[in-house]
Amino acid sequence: MAEKRRADLDDTDRRILDELTRDARQSVTALASRVHISRAHAYERIKKLHDQGVILRYTAVIDPVRAGLDASAYVTVRLKQNTWPSLCAKLRKISQVQHVALVGGTFDVMLLVRASSTTELRDVIFEMIQPMPEVVDTQTFLIFEDVDARG
Repeated sequence: MAEKRRADLDDTDRRILDELTRDARQSVTALASRVHISRAHAYERIKKLHDQGVILRYTAVIDPVRAGLDASAYVTVRLKQNTWPSLCAKLRKISQVQHVALVGGTFDVMLLVRASSTTELRDVIFEMIQPMPEVVDTQTFLIFEDVDARG
């Protein structure tokens, strides 16, 4: 995987990112007012953050239980050496896999998996993830309650 270059962000960029993280639906006028810059300057800064790849996309944060995703788990994966790119591509195609992270430690990958039921969760893990040739083994940690620390 290609190495990512860190963008050169100043305090204004960080305040813009904080505002967008808090509420990406707010108008640029409202954001500019909160950050204490002009609307035109806010547009320019946001475009720069997009162009630099700092802002990847805008998305909604949903409550998984209210959205019918009653079963969630963190799944750790140990993988065969040099298989990360192919495993990552396959995991991204599984709709129940909401987050994929390559990590260091006793396992290699951590997944956040959300499903409508424990049966579906079991099927995703046992029938979709574990049979992948890149996977050596998995361990599943059920989530009993989610708390979004961002608010």
